[in-house]
Amino acid sequence: MYSDKDYIQKITFNDNEIFEDNNKKEQDEVENIKEFGETKVPNMKTNIHCLTIIGQIEGHIVLPSQNKTTKYEHIIPQLVAIEDSPDIEGLLLILNTVGGDVEAGLAIAEMVATMSKPTVSLVLGGGHSIGVPLAVAADFSYIAPSATMTIHPIRLNGMIIGVPQTYEYFEKMQQRVVQFVVKNSTISNERFRELMLKTGELANDVGTVLFGEEAVKNGIIDCVGGVADSLKKLYEIIKQSKESELHLQ
Repeated sequence: MYSDKDYIQKITFNDNEIFEDNNKKEQDEVENIKEFGETKVPNMKTNIHCLTIIGQIEGHIVLPSQNKTTKYEHIIPQLVAIEDSPDIEGLLLILNTVGGDVEAGLAIAEMVATMSKPTVSLVLGGGHSIGVPLAVAADFSYIAPSATMTIHPIRLNGMIIGVPQTYEYFEKMQQRVVQFVVKNSTISNERFRELMLKTGELANDVGTVLFGEEAVKNGIIDCVGGVADSLKKLYEIIKQSKESELHLQ
């Protein structure tokens, strides 16, 4: 038989185990938020996955520690897992990005655009630069009324060799972005290039800043809306997708 002292020690030991286990779970959740921008709502089972792309999109070069970044090596495996998971039926992509690495951004955008599962994007705050292809990559796109999108020519950091081949390379890189946006939205090639090369609007750059309603009017984004609209639309597309599969069987 246990003495009172042994009984108290046993309870204390078990309580410590429970406390340590709960503490570890909390640390894991904090780590997920910190590293992947991912959190789980307690006791909530859902068939959609929310993925956030915030700050600057980090590509082949590691950015300074004070920069808020989205690492493409974190996003790509998540997209593969979402596509492969039978429990996830749709993807909600939340964007608030200043842009970043062109190739990394296009790689993520291409993966979203080629997913078989329904996707909806929502631009909050900003979807600038390479954030534009990311926004239009989804099946349906929303933008908050106060959000903005900056459209400008691509830039290159570091040493530039002043030869014709450099400018040809710039043009080819830019054409990749233009073609993707035109293919996945309703804006024309000519109009997008006009916005991209516009002068007089940006103080130290060439390009255009579009607010929510303007982005819709120009055919880049499908609709002005928020979180509720995005979720409603995603569930609607999921339902339509299931009905189409039933008709094909």
